[in-house]
Amino acid sequence: MSAAPSESSPSSPVRDTLAAAVDALGGQQRDGQVAMAEAVAAAMTDRRHLLVQAGTGTGKSLGYLVPALLHHDRVVVATATLALQHQLVERDLPRLIEAVGTVPGVDSSYAVLKGRSNYACLHRVREGAPDDQGELIRSEDALGAMGKKVLELREWAEEQATDGGSGEKDAAPRHTEKEWRQVSVTHRECLGAAKCPFGEECFAERAKEKAQRSHLIVTNHSLLAIDAVEGVPMIPDYDTVVIDEAHELVARVTQAATDELWVAEVERTARRAMRHADGDAPNDLADAADALRSAIAEVRPGRFDVVPEELADALALVRDAARACVSGFPKQKADEADAAFTQAKGAVQELFATTERMAAGSDADVLWLTEGTDRLPPRLCIAPLQVWGQMRDKLLTDKTAVMTSATLMLGGDFNSVATSVGLKPTERAEAGSSVGEVRDGVEPWVGIDAGSPFDYPRQGILYVARRLPPPGRDGLGKAQLDEIVELVDAADGRALGLFSSRRAAETAAEEVRRRLPHLTTLAQGDAQLPELARQFVADPHTILFGTLGLWQGLDVPGDTCQLVLIDRIPFPRPDDPLMSARQRAADKAGGNGFMQVAATHAALLLAQGTGRLIRTHADRGVVAVLDPRLATARYGGFLKASLPPMWPTTDPDVVRKALARLAGSTTA
Repeated sequence: MSAAPSESSPSSPVRDTLAAAVDALGGQQRDGQVAMAEAVAAAMTDRRHLLVQAGTGTGKSLGYLVPALLHHDRVVVATATLALQHQLVERDLPRLIEAVGTVPGVDSSYAVLKGRSNYACLHRVREGAPDDQGELIRSEDALGAMGKKVLELREWAEEQATDGGSGEKDAAPRHTEKEWRQVSVTHRECLGAAKCPFGEECFAERAKEKAQRSHLIVTNHSLLAIDAVEGVPMIPDYDTVVIDEAHELVARVTQAATDELWVAEVERTARRAMRHADGDAPNDLADAADALRSAIAEVRPGRFDVVPEELADALALVRDAARACVSGFPKQKADEADAAFTQAKGAVQELFATTERMAAGSDADVLWLTEGTDRLPPRLCIAPLQVWGQMRDKLLTDKTAVMTSATLMLGGDFNSVATSVGLKPTERAEAGSSVGEVRDGVEPWVGIDAGSPFDYPRQGILYVARRLPPPGRDGLGKAQLDEIVELVDAADGRALGLFSSRRAAETAAEEVRRRLPHLTTLAQGDAQLPELARQFVADPHTILFGTLGLWQGLDVPGDTCQLVLIDRIPFPRPDDPLMSARQRAADKAGGNGFMQVAATHAALLLAQGTGRLIRTHADRGVVAVLDPRLATARYGGFLKASLPPMWPTTDPDVVRKALARLAGSTTA
């Protein structure tokens, strides 16, 4: 689908504006991009939900930004990753508006909106962090590394305030999460613009005010979930939401609705309450923390189908003490801006909400205990068993949703993804038809595949190592390691290895270093991911091995990456508490839990990982899956139907020769 649209194609505001934008930006208009833009415009006008699969290179950001700018009402664009948000705000939108901002009917105002903790808090910067920092930032001579970093962040925040900057976390000097917490607040800790002496300068409030004045708001999946699903008003009223990277939506909504509980956090909350709450409740909360520690020490990590009695009792103790603490805080005067008081009370309220949820034992939630590590103690986590119901009831009934990604058709159709977000396959309508009725307040939905400009059968080979033994629990065996070395050697480096575990990635890296010392082998963890990516791009004879962060987050076009290695089908771990609970629930409901949960999860990651290979028209190479089950298991067809249509083979000699030819032609 790389040919330009015919000159005889009918004119429309969307088509004409898109053509003007593409022309001004020096790009090439593609059939898929035009089809996507017109489908998005129709969905917005007709109030139908839309799922659009748009392959790499389609130009999908223009495909939804142009109709969004032309739409009569406010549109929200939500992304999963910071990288895409930056791309939209720093590159795509400014260039698009410069190109078409004067076209009649285009409202070019836009804003970026994030959660409050993503902005520096001027009250905390200027007054310090109540009950926490103490002498941390008062005596410069006695500062440790953290104190110096906090001072640096404070100075940066003041410069941002003076210069009219955004005060956003992502624009700040490099820092850790712990350091950022010393200059930011959560929405519960915030005094509120009316009470805060620095409310008029507040970065978060300024961002909200700009959003109120803007036609287009760029935000993230998490804030969208908090606003629409959890019902906490964070985003100004809007008509339509475009959800880019929609394959991540369920995971991000789940993450936003997940609560955690640490014993140390209960103790810290009790100490803060002691300074402000009346009565014995803060002491009772401290005692409850001790009971929780003892209970956690007696149970094994993992999911709780039935909460052990001692743990259930400890959670009830913490819940009841937190409730009493909230009642023990005296009434605060309306004009009183006591940050320590507000933040201490907010922490207790948050603790009460979390423990009340954990103690409720609802079938709608999954509760589990994580395993402690050298750096982190065990913690209790609770997450919703499913989120499609909440999304259906609280997002899809009120808004028109356009969801797009390069990987929405799993197993060859939209049904898996549609079901996961709350759209029923029976509610699908054909594009351009009037068929489809509103059910439960939810509009019908349309699914389209905008295609890809790439010629996958000619540009890529999908090699499944059928002759290898199935992967075992003990990690990579000799046969897999030999295969990795032979493939990397044939490619003369130029390889990206995507592994199911850190141990597997490190094992493979050690073996390649030992047997192919003339090549540079990098493993995730050797340095920060941006630095590893820079080294990988700089030297074509470099190999980069890693885990999940590389499956979806790396964009390396060109000769640097001509071989993508995948060690095994990325099914969720059998002991994953949430995935295993969802799989069991699907089985109980009469479905196939393995296919609905595990295979769908694997298909999504496989599609994302495979997509690392072909990023431009010039790219050529091989995706090598070292798991024979992709060729032999019954579910293999579902997984392969989720991947780009590359030329398939199970012959290792064919693949090694192809890689050697590519390496030779590149060197030449």
